[in-house]
Amino acid sequence: MSLKIIPVVLSGGSGSRLWPLSRAHYPKQLLALNTDQTLLQETVARFSGIESIGTPIIVCNESHRFLVAEQMRAIDCNPGKIILEPIGRNTAPALTLAAIAAKNNTDHNGDVILVVMPADHVIKNQQAFQSALTEAVRLANDDRLVTFGVLPTSPETGYGYIKKGKDNSVESFVEKPDLDTAKEYLQQGDYLWNSGMFVVKASTWLKELGKYENEIVNLCQEAITKSYDDLDFMRIDSDSFSRCKNISIDYAVMEKTPFAAVVPLEAGWSDIGSWSSLAAVMENDQAGNYIKGDCYTSKTENSFLVARDRMLAVVGLKNVIVVETADAVLVASKENSQDVKEIVKKLGAEKRRQIHSHTKVFRPWGYYETVDVGPRFQVKRIGVKPGASLSLQRHQQRAEHWVVVKGIADIIRGDENIVLNENESTYIPIGMKHRLENKHKQELEIIEVQSGEYLGEDDIERFEDKYNRD
Repeated sequence: MSLKIIPVVLSGGSGSRLWPLSRAHYPKQLLALNTDQTLLQETVARFSGIESIGTPIIVCNESHRFLVAEQMRAIDCNPGKIILEPIGRNTAPALTLAAIAAKNNTDHNGDVILVVMPADHVIKNQQAFQSALTEAVRLANDDRLVTFGVLPTSPETGYGYIKKGKDNSVESFVEKPDLDTAKEYLQQGDYLWNSGMFVVKASTWLKELGKYENEIVNLCQEAITKSYDDLDFMRIDSDSFSRCKNISIDYAVMEKTPFAAVVPLEAGWSDIGSWSSLAAVMENDQAGNYIKGDCYTSKTENSFLVARDRMLAVVGLKNVIVVETADAVLVASKENSQDVKEIVKKLGAEKRRQIHSHTKVFRPWGYYETVDVGPRFQVKRIGVKPGASLSLQRHQQRAEHWVVVKGIADIIRGDENIVLNENESTYIPIGMKHRLENKHKQELEIIEVQSGEYLGEDDIERFEDKYNRD
């Protein structure tokens, strides 16, 4: 009897090289970059039409949980599990959590085949991917640990390589080469890009990992045993998981096991590790430019141009990346686009908020968007989804003025329950308990003016919250 196939989607990356669109609280896998769907949604949709496919297991950062759940609901996907990582420990512990959770599911008869996919890759040819997957599943059924090796199209120095032996065997794994070495690999023809995608039985993974990194198996088992369900999510034990070794699937097992196998893949794959790699998979105009948003160009060639919030004009440039957002603009040459991560490091050292979130921040109840900031004041636009509500809360260092511009607001204000219609307002003094709720079918939108000595988001004391936030 064939085993059920379970997609395991690893959604824990930060995507710092795609700043300023990708931010720590809204990373690249949650963005729609090359189609109308986000990269996460595309990854899940990649398995449609495959026989014996089960509901996916998603492993994600705890801070992204509501965004992940909302994006799955938007494509009518009900994941088997959304496992929350309290801290990033790389791909080997993440896969181990998924393998244990899958084996614990009694519907799977004790074992399943896991198809492990990072949530931030692009695969253009789904038919070619599914054909390669069929071969990978066949090998995994024979207790092989299978990875996909992408047929190289250029001497790429940003990827690791796999040297393929006979009959899908792996002769060796090779670290990222220099340019001359990468050219040699391309000419030889038996070297493949290491895709970071895997197909393996849950039991096989746990057995092989136990040989080389048994402590990870034990700690992940402990973390799952002490886990509990919270709404759509599985919360694992933080103390157990944080003691796991920070190590990748390749280093932990694939480079050591004698049972590794590789299936060649030629399906328009890219890990979108930089702006230049994203530009390479996009459709360009006659001048070689990719243009999105309100952009005007003159004498500009082979460039990647994105305008999110304002008009962008580019004149007389070649081979550049220009990405405009509400609070940051990136200008870089394509050949140096990998170095965007250095800018992110500097912003982090200076504790700049631009590395963490956009001016528009999504919450399980809707969003807030910063409109203006000044000494002792801040202006936000707040949108509340139908049927949603903010927590019952208070602030110790700021007061708030609310004006309803769309919809109807049901408000708790101290001991009062009030209803505000469009163009009506109220005032929340410092220290007063309050709650904003939308009980109606239309989205609620208000303008909030905060005033006080400190206006940070951590000045929130919650008393009740339907989303179980601290």
